Formats: sequence, C-alpha cells, structure tokens
Amino acid sequence: MNTVNEPRKATTPAQTSSPRGAWASHWAPELRILLVAVLLAAYFQFVNHDFLLSNASLVNLSQYVAPVAIIAFGEIMLMIGGDIDLSAGMVFAFAPFMMVFANDAGAPMWISVIAGLIAAAVIGFINGAVTVYLRLPSFVTTLGTLFLINGITLTVSRGTPAATPGSPEFAAVMGAWGYSEIIWTVAIAFVMHVLLRHTRWGLHTQAAGANALGASEAGIRVNRLRLGNFVIAAVLAGFTGILESFRITSIDPQAGGNQIMFLAVAAAVIGGTPLTGGSGTIVGGLLGAAVLGILSDGFTLIGINAFTFNIILGAAILAAMIFNIHVGRIRRRGAR
Repeated sequence: MNTVNEPRKATTPAQTSSPRGAWASHWAPELRILLVAVLLAAYFQFVNHDFLLSNASLVNLSQYVAPVAIIAFGEIMLMIGGDIDLSAGMVFAFAPFMMVFANDAGAPMWISVIAGLIAAAVIGFINGAVTVYLRLPSFVTTLGTLFLINGITLTVSRGTPAATPGSPEFAAVMGAWGYSEIIWTVAIAFVMHVLLRHTRWGLHTQAAGANALGASEAGIRVNRLRLGNFVIAAVLAGFTGILESFRITSIDPQAGGNQIMFLAVAAAVIGGTPLTGGSGTIVGGLLGAAVLGILSDGFTLIGINAFTFNIILGAAILAAMIFNIHVGRIRRRGAR
C-alpha cells in the first residue's frame, strides 16, 4: 500500500511531557511557598527541638494559622477582582455578638451561629453594593464600614466582653478543641479551592480580575461576581470570629481588629495573590498563613521579640510583591 510521506509534526518538550509539565506549571507558585514553609520549619526545629514535636506547640501553631487563613480565603476572592475588604477584622468581632443576641432571644445554638453569619453577610452585601453600584473604591468603602461596625459592636456590647454560649460538646466542634479550628480551615480551603478553580463562579472571577471589560463584553456579570465575593469574604470573617469565640470561651468587642485583617492580606500576598488582582490561589493563601504562623511561633520559641517579626513580615510582603510583579511581566513577555 503506497503512502505519501507527510512531514512529521514537531514535538516540543511541553508536548512530550504535557501532563507532568502542566501539573508543575499549575502548582509552581504553591510549591515555592511550600518549600519556604518546610525550610523555615526545619530551621526552627533544628534550633528548638520542641517546635514540631510538642503537642502544645503544634496546637499553638494551628490556632495561629487557622483564623488568618480563613479570612485570607475571602480576601483572595476579592483581591483577584481588584478589591479588598478592610472591615474583615471588625466583622470578626461583630458576628459573635449577633450570635449571642440570637441565643439570648431563645434561638438554638446552631440557629444562633447562622444568625451571626447572616449579620456578617449583610455587612458584606452593603460593602459590595456601595462599591459596585455607587462606584466607590473598595478601599474607601470598607475603610468607612471598618469604623462603623467597630462603633456598632462597642455600642451594643457596651465595651464589655460576653461569655460564649453553648454546650461543651458544641464548643469543642466549633473551636474549643485544640485542632478543631485547623480542621475547619482545611475543609473551607477545599471548598474554596473547588469554588475558585472548578466552578463557573470562580473561573469568571479570575477572568473578570484579569480583564473586567473583556469579561463584561463576553457576557460575564462582573458586578454580581464582585458583590457576591464581598458577601463571601464577610461571612468567612464572621465565621472566623465565631470559631475564635468558642476557642477562648469569651467574646471581646475589641477582638480581631486591623491586626488579623492585615495578617490575612499578608498571607494572601505571600501566597501569590497580587494586590493588583488578576490571579490568586486558595492553597497559596493557606500556605502563606502557615509561613506567618511558623515565623511567629518559631520566633517566640527562640526568644525573638515581636518587633523583629514585624520587620520580617514587612520584608516578606515586599519581596512577595516584587516577585509576583516580575513573574507576571515574564509571563506576559512569554505569551507574546
């Protein structure tokens, strides 16, 4: 049978090892952050052998990472679209008080938790509606609600802490047990990762963050995405505050605040989400929170004060931003 000699198609390295190459390219940012976390953990374990071998140290580490990571997941969804929520730390303190008020009114404990989350969602909706439909920068909108929510929380609580309600069993599930918060964190990370990478909502969020005008012209409802992501961020912040209230068995109107919000943003940035938007990963945010937790606990164990931690944190944020910007430029050049 006669055959015609056809020119063979050129085979590139990417084609010969496409599954492995695609996997490596897809997870490269997270693998770099994971490597940093492992190296830091190894260093602190070498300096202090109780760092990873002590149950108390592991519990402290998990309880530091969990609230920062959960709030970071919501911030990542917003930052991908070019927004940010500065009021997350105040929602963190506000939601538990709404939970207490619902419980004092006679609602069962799980209904009270839902009431706190609904109150947080309302704040997120207000943040999103003002930002999207009145066309204010999210920085300005959430800066205003930051002070507004803080004032409301201090007013309704009269500036005094309240005891966390609920049975010991319910409290253990919601944060009182040493590792319950980190279990919640991993579960939420899985759900948020699927939402961002494997659903229309997440894929459209990334498309809108990369090119809002193009996404809008393609039929993506960008405003609805932004509004929904504000609600998601607020609910996650409120849920984090509820978990923390069960962990420490009391609700402080001054809890959370700007500190935890900025730590969450730092975790997102270190995890590879640029403040300019367009990209970001949930797994990266979780690993970024882990890096912050390892640094904080490691410095505490070896006797380095908090001032040094702030220096390292600031340098890490700057380095991560510079790295992300340059990697983005290299990718754009490669695409051309």
